[in-house]
Amino acid sequence: MSNEKIELSEVEYIKEKSDGLRGNIAAALNDGTDKFDEDERQLIKFHGMYQQKDRDKRPEGEGEKKTIFMLRGRIPGGKLTAEQYLSWNYLADRYGTGSLRLTTRQSIQLHGLKKVDLKAVIQEIDRVGLSSMGACGDVVRNVTQAINTTGSPLYNELAEYTQRIADFFRWESSAYVEIWLDHVLQNPVHNERIFGSTYLPRKFKIALTMAGDNSVDIYANDMAFAATHANGKIDGFFVFAGGGQGMTHNKPETFPRAADLLGHIPADALLPIATAIVGVHRDFGNRHDRRRARLKYILAEKGVAWFRSEVESRAKFQFNVVKALPPWRSPEYHGFIRKSDGRFNYGLSITSGRIKDLPGYRLKTAIEQIVARLRVGVQITPDQDLLFLDLDDRQRAELLHIFKSHGINTTRPNKLYARALSCVSLPTCGLALTESERNFPHILRDLNRLLEKYNLMNRAPIVRVTGCPNGCARPYSAEIGIVGQQNGGKYAIFLGADHAGTRVGEAVLQKIPLNEIPKHLELAFQLWRDESNDAEMFGDFVNRVGIARVKSAMTLPVAATA
Repeated sequence: MSNEKIELSEVEYIKEKSDGLRGNIAAALNDGTDKFDEDERQLIKFHGMYQQKDRDKRPEGEGEKKTIFMLRGRIPGGKLTAEQYLSWNYLADRYGTGSLRLTTRQSIQLHGLKKVDLKAVIQEIDRVGLSSMGACGDVVRNVTQAINTTGSPLYNELAEYTQRIADFFRWESSAYVEIWLDHVLQNPVHNERIFGSTYLPRKFKIALTMAGDNSVDIYANDMAFAATHANGKIDGFFVFAGGGQGMTHNKPETFPRAADLLGHIPADALLPIATAIVGVHRDFGNRHDRRRARLKYILAEKGVAWFRSEVESRAKFQFNVVKALPPWRSPEYHGFIRKSDGRFNYGLSITSGRIKDLPGYRLKTAIEQIVARLRVGVQITPDQDLLFLDLDDRQRAELLHIFKSHGINTTRPNKLYARALSCVSLPTCGLALTESERNFPHILRDLNRLLEKYNLMNRAPIVRVTGCPNGCARPYSAEIGIVGQQNGGKYAIFLGADHAGTRVGEAVLQKIPLNEIPKHLELAFQLWRDESNDAEMFGDFVNRVGIARVKSAMTLPVAATA
């Protein structure tokens, strides 16, 4: 056996010497600068924020763009009381850019914050019983959960499991409350019971749903649980592990991956199994190369049989590998849905999850008025939309009146728009190579036109766009994934994932300018129309005829690209 020492990534050393994620953050908050140094820049991620630059703006006469911050909430399952939502709304106006951003992990992001205001923002979030602790960084991130559209008692029980997992995997150091909430030293822990002294090799994402409901994109998570039930109670879970979206262009050793089904467990095995899976990631994850540090690479390299055996050994539970999964679906939640108690939930489609006011479309003001006047809670969905909860008939009528008076369309979106996603990208994300959110409406408009032209709207594909290959909007699990590849506005097109979200797509075309994307996809749609039946979804069609065939059909003549 070689005695050669493996060099760790720089972030591993920063975590190890951080004094329980404290570092020099507290002192740096009062050093008179608008930014953190590199060590603290890495550590503040664990506290729920990223240091960024506004890549659009440069102060006149200044050589360097000003530093800004993005802060993300830790909101298990995405559910907020009226007071909690209004708190985020206030913070966006008082300290941010005046808009809110709903995320694909059922959280909220504030953009454009200043360093001097970070403590005030976190203290206001804490006042309403929320936190940003662990919303970013090499820990278990915000735990997502399928939304309860009809008020089902089973989904209410699922929410209890979601909260239990979120609480169980919260990091233990009291650094967060000391630095941001001005508490005295409470817990000088340097070796956490689950995460150890250097935490996880990379971020870790968890989702929960009911078996058969894949509205959370369960196969895109590091670890996920799909609940089964008997006699009106959750009795167990199908367990998935090893999913993940991120990759690096032209680095074949990095790749998106769909999670593997490990088997079924009884409900009382949930925390032991979850702890074992997180422990395998902690102990076997790559701490040398952060691009290959996600759990999915352990599954890819060691195999499902080895992984299952290792988890069983640690948890002292065995998987039932015989129990069959039911087919997957994604329930419709837009518009009014009657609950089992006679009240209603209302699902509002929000393009890219961006809540802001525009001339003639005052979305942010409308939502603020509805929540404040009707005192209704909301739930963020995994598709960046918002569900208004427990409305009676009077509240239904007032909700519609407020939306319509502020220019908001209250009809259900068509099938193309219903599950379409995009990431933030430019101007704030430092990893962005191309536009995403700001170009997304134009991309959807062009694809909508093509689907109508070829009479394909009844089976419109799931479309997702990101400005870089990290995959924050889950593009590789979409039937059409458009992924920023090169500065100057060039994208890779990924095809072949299925509508149910159980597999990932493959790169079909590379370095395509934005204005040429519709031309290429139109050729694919023509082939799909001509060589499929009226029920075959686009992802299944691509998978059946093969990537090579579709790529050949999508290749434009040289004159068309000139």
